[in-house]
Amino acid sequence: MFDDLRNDAAKQYEEESQAIYQPAANTAASRPRSKRFLGMTSIQRFVIVFLLMLATCVIGFLCLFATGRIGF
Repeated sequence: MFDDLRNDAAKQYEEESQAIYQPAANTAASRPRSKRFLGMTSIQRFVIVFLLMLATCVIGFLCLFATGRIGF
C-alpha cells in the first residue's frame, strides 16, 4: 500500500504543475498592451495630476484664509 509512495506523489505534482502552467490559446495576453492610460501619454498625465494638486492646494489655502485660520 505504501510502497513507492514518494514517487507517486512526485508524479502527481508534476502532472498538476504541467496542467496549471500551460497557457490557454486565444487569450487576452497574446494581444499587445498599450502603455497609455485613458489615451494619454505620461507627460499629459503628469500635467493633469500637477494641475489637480495645484487646484487642491489653492482651494485649501482659500478655505483656511476664509475661515480666519491664517491671515496676513
